[in-house]
Amino acid sequence: MAASPAQATVAPTWHTLVLVMWILGISLSGASRLAMLRHTPGRLSIYAMTAVMELVLFGWVALGLRLRNIPLRSIFGAIDGGIRAIARDLAIALVFWFGSLMILGTLGVAWAGADAMWKHLHPTPGQKAPEVSPQRQNARMLAQLAPANAQEVAGWALLCMLVGLVEETVFRGYLQRQFSAWAGGGVTAGIVFSALIFGAAHGYQGVRSMVLLAVFGVLFGLLAHFRRSLRAGMFAHSWHDLITGLALALLRMHHIL
Repeated sequence: MAASPAQATVAPTWHTLVLVMWILGISLSGASRLAMLRHTPGRLSIYAMTAVMELVLFGWVALGLRLRNIPLRSIFGAIDGGIRAIARDLAIALVFWFGSLMILGTLGVAWAGADAMWKHLHPTPGQKAPEVSPQRQNARMLAQLAPANAQEVAGWALLCMLVGLVEETVFRGYLQRQFSAWAGGGVTAGIVFSALIFGAAHGYQGVRSMVLLAVFGVLFGLLAHFRRSLRAGMFAHSWHDLITGLALALLRMHHIL
C-alpha cells in the first residue's frame, strides 16, 4: 500500500505511550481480572465496570486530541448522517464481517492443523495431552460472562455498542492515525502497528487468539482507511461482540461449554 502524504500527529508522544502501556497492562492482567470478575455478584455489575473502563479510555483519547486542538469528531472520519449513508455502512459492515470471519476461520483451521502436526512430530516425553484445550478453557471462562436473561442481554447489547464505538476510536481512529503520522504518512505502518496493539490487548485469550485478532485488526484498519470513516467498523465490531456473547451464552445453556 502506498504511503499517503505526511500527516500531523493527533496527540503528544507521551500521551500515546501512556495509552499503549495502559492497554498492554490491562492485557497482562486480563486473566486474573477475568477470574476476579467471575466472582463479582451479577453480570450486570461486570458490564458496568467494563463500561466505565471503556469510557475512561475514550476520555483519555479525547484529552490527547484536545492537547493538539483537534476536534474529537474529526477522528471518526467522513460520516454522513443520512438514512441511505447509514444503510450503506450497515451493508458494508455486514459484508466485511462475513468476509473477515471466513478469513479468520481459515487461519484458525490452518493454525490448529499446524499445531497438531508439530505436536505429532515433536512429542514431549512423559507429557499427556490436556483433557481440555486452552481454546476451550478460554471459551468456558468467557462464557461465564455471557448474558443469561433478558435484562443481561440488554446490558450486554449496550456494552457491545459502547465497546464498538470506543475501541474503533482508540485503535483505528487515534492509534492508526498516530502511527501513520510517526511513519511520515505511511498508511501501512499505521494499520499494522495499531493492529498489533489490538491483538496484544487480548493477551488473556492466549497467543493464538492474539494473532488472529491482530489479523482482524488489520482488516478493520483497511476498512477504516478505504471508507475514510470509522462507522462501518463500529457497526461490525459491535455486532461481532454481541453475537459472540450470545453464541457463548447459548453454548453454555446447552452445556456444550
